[in-house]
Amino acid sequence: MIDGHEWDNLTAPGVDYYYPDGDGAAFWKSLRHRPDVASELAVILAEGNRLLVSPVEELTHSLFAIFETQGLRLEYERVYFEKRRRLNTFAILSLLEPESEVYEVALLDAVWSICSELTWCLPAHVNAKRALSATIDLFSAETGFALAELRLLFGERLPEPLRTRIAELVDERLFRPFVEQGPYEWEEAEHNWSAVCAGSIGSAALLLLEAKQDRSRLARILEKTERSISFYLRGFGDDGACLEGLGYWNYGFGYFVYYADLLLRRSGGRRDWFQNDQVRRIATFQQKCFLNGPLVVNFSDALSSGSVHPGLSHYLADRYTEVETPPASLNADYCEDHCSRWAPALRNLIWRHGDTEAPAHWGAGDFYLPDAGWLISRVSRDGSAFGFAAKGGHNDEPHNHNDLGHFLLAGGGELFLCDLGCGEYKRDYFGDGRYAYDCNGSQGHSVPVIDGCLQSAGQGRSAAVLDLSMGEYACRLSMELSGAYECGRLESFQRTWIWDKTGLPSLSLQDKFLFAELPGGLTERFVTPIRPEYAGPGRLRLSGGLLALEIQYDSERLSAEVVERTYRNHFGKDTIWYTLDFQVRNPEICLSFEFLFRYIPLKGMGGLTTNHE
Repeated sequence: MIDGHEWDNLTAPGVDYYYPDGDGAAFWKSLRHRPDVASELAVILAEGNRLLVSPVEELTHSLFAIFETQGLRLEYERVYFEKRRRLNTFAILSLLEPESEVYEVALLDAVWSICSELTWCLPAHVNAKRALSATIDLFSAETGFALAELRLLFGERLPEPLRTRIAELVDERLFRPFVEQGPYEWEEAEHNWSAVCAGSIGSAALLLLEAKQDRSRLARILEKTERSISFYLRGFGDDGACLEGLGYWNYGFGYFVYYADLLLRRSGGRRDWFQNDQVRRIATFQQKCFLNGPLVVNFSDALSSGSVHPGLSHYLADRYTEVETPPASLNADYCEDHCSRWAPALRNLIWRHGDTEAPAHWGAGDFYLPDAGWLISRVSRDGSAFGFAAKGGHNDEPHNHNDLGHFLLAGGGELFLCDLGCGEYKRDYFGDGRYAYDCNGSQGHSVPVIDGCLQSAGQGRSAAVLDLSMGEYACRLSMELSGAYECGRLESFQRTWIWDKTGLPSLSLQDKFLFAELPGGLTERFVTPIRPEYAGPGRLRLSGGLLALEIQYDSERLSAEVVERTYRNHFGKDTIWYTLDFQVRNPEICLSFEFLFRYIPLKGMGGLTTNHE
């Protein structure tokens, strides 16, 4: 907890927080000529040119009401995030080219427009339990932080009415509700909400409130912020794994870092979250969760392809020797963030190292995260990279999927066995119908359907690790997974992965089932984005660009069926995926099967009749 007396000696917030020598104009002028950011600045300039000739859309009641009447989010959010894209783009261009009247006018219009919004919250986060004026969600907190930061960075370049209005709105929509109308559910959330909401409010307070006249108020806001930050960190195990995946690590941990940095600077180094050992461990998560190129371990509501925020990554690499500087090829593109968040966009420019010699790719390695129950392995062979990941844990995780025993295989730039990741966010997606969505229920994961049963949700639905070994030539992991199923006849389900790293890697999957009485049926299921092909008796093949993954199975005991399916991805697009179902021909009380997944150089292959659903 913050001691109120610490704030007597606070430094005043200033632009020296952002620029090494406090000279913002010189920094942005020099940035225009740095080769390491040339491609990103070209993207921002192109985006500015697009926005200058695009009609400005405003948020209307009709758009706001769509979520209430239809449960749909994307219509309102498209306009909402485009407005933030305008704000960010013209702010950066105005900093880069302060002589441009066109950019400055566009920036001021963007600030005015956002200050004129009825609410900064998204419709999905508003309900009758709390007045609209007292509601604080992720995006309202982010917006207040962004405006407070722009107010500081632009100083008197912002007209006084806008400077005053920003301070008034942040006070009305964030500070007063946070202190006077809580508690909010997210204040004790052990996931990204506590870091983003509280971190943004705390950051805005550090930027807007002076130490002397606002001392008691600033102390109260920071006391509450610090408490929420503690809950956020409580959501991590000692292994530092982010159960929500890389995207939410960038998001939640990113906003934690932005806040912790500002707090460190205003407190003159007296309050330093970066000395916390848990924070140190969380900082190393990013370098562990990449499988192959941009392909990542995307258990839970995460995308299969990831990127790094160079600003955040370089900042953490400066803080910790354990944090690796990421490959520059993985740097996030400016337009990649469809939510158009200001804080990371700014820091990707001001925290980026101009002279950092980044590696060409992540190195090989084996990582076991015991609290998460994840095993991850990266291998490099014959100029190609390969990745394997397997998951235990429990079925009550943040953005939970019912996915115990699920696994991923990547190689040669292709994801052969995948996780569907996050679907389109709708009202029911976070409601009672969550597990009817294939991307969330076990039916959309590489786990069996046992005696007609899918996996069930709940923290008690957990995996138990039986055996683990990681060596130079192989990794082995065994789990008891019967606890994931509410299946009366099932007594035991043990799954063992043996990841052979010699030569071109291969994976042996061994499943053992024990039933109290004869089961009605059993189906082994694997999930892939690649259309399978028949490669001979007991063999299916998934063809990538340079490699193929061949799946070998006992065709006398198992009959194979391939079904083409579709789901709505996070961006509302229908996406094709395939289930490879291996149905047991003659169920028995004791059953065991082995599947071999091996990489081979790609050759000509025949076709496989595919069913459609």
